[in-house]
Amino acid sequence: MNKFSLIWSNLFRRKVRTFLILFSVLVAFLLFALLRTVAGAFEVGIDFAGVDRLNVSPKYSIIDPLPITHLNEIDRLEGVASITHQTWFGGTYQGLNNFFPKFPVNPRAYFAMYSEFEISDVHLEAFANSRTGAVVPESMARQYDWQVGDRIPIEGDIWLMADGGKLWEFDLVGTYTTGGEAGLSSAFLFNYDYFDEARVEQTQGLVGWFTVKVANPDEAAALAAEIDALFENSMNPTRSATEAEFTRQFASQVGDIGLMMNGILSAVFFTILLLTANTMMQTFRERIPELAVLKTVGFTDVAVSLLIMSESILLCALGGALGIGLAILVSDAIGPQVEAFFGTFRLSTATIGTGMAIAVLLGIVVGLFPALSANRLQIVDALRK
Repeated sequence: MNKFSLIWSNLFRRKVRTFLILFSVLVAFLLFALLRTVAGAFEVGIDFAGVDRLNVSPKYSIIDPLPITHLNEIDRLEGVASITHQTWFGGTYQGLNNFFPKFPVNPRAYFAMYSEFEISDVHLEAFANSRTGAVVPESMARQYDWQVGDRIPIEGDIWLMADGGKLWEFDLVGTYTTGGEAGLSSAFLFNYDYFDEARVEQTQGLVGWFTVKVANPDEAAALAAEIDALFENSMNPTRSATEAEFTRQFASQVGDIGLMMNGILSAVFFTILLLTANTMMQTFRERIPELAVLKTVGFTDVAVSLLIMSESILLCALGGALGIGLAILVSDAIGPQVEAFFGTFRLSTATIGTGMAIAVLLGIVVGLFPALSANRLQIVDALRK
């Protein structure tokens, strides 16, 4: 029997206990890989390379509105191919469980901007010419069993009507397809003119953000800086970013995502450290007579210590590799559904490398005390026990 076979057999001598620890480590590193990928999406800088659309939002908080008059000033800038606007409406449809994004938009400008969304000419004309008209993705219409011609009530929570009412009613005049793309832009859309006329007078003439089509993607960074400089000294300064960065800003309104993820991971790894260390010490105590026999037949103190340490590292490294491997499969499966929100959702080489390094370090830490104890173990005392 070679040394690896000896390590492997000792590791799985209590199969149920080993598999439970292995599963715990697997889950910990699955969470590590996925949460670090999410946190990393909120920590990256803005990359304007090849960007053909910019989002222009309020500089200090995305919940602050911008005056719609900004639109004409931005549109006059050289390098702007087209521009449209959106506003977060909020609201609920028959309860909080039925959540979907809702935006008041300019019908023709919106669908000209988002060419990946397909809508028939008939439905687009009906949307543009209907004051209370709305269009939805075909998948949403199927989910809620909506038909063209239905009246859809939405209870407002952010925007109130001019008469003080909360119930907004929209007529479904068409559907559109999203080509499998998910994200904030795949939403319940209704006519901005109706929204602006019907809401409280003090809030009229305001929008949430602008989307700008860039004539030359290579000049996106320069155009973003020019837009922000245009309003730097105004009452409503702006912050221009890529669409991926904009969605990260939107999500970050709930708090510091990176800090929350790191806090969760710290708690998970601290728990796993205590659990695995306790298991390794228990295993060491059960094997004290066997370790004494190994020393009796010629194994040195260092060799016995290395056997114990190797078992600990192998257990943690195996659990870490399985967890990270599973995370890769999960990210490949859910990546296309969440990339519109997080940007690129793929495990980076750095995350994989860091995860495996942590797994090995965890194995060293939890195996250190049992290995030192094995090194100091006296044959006579061990056999007496």
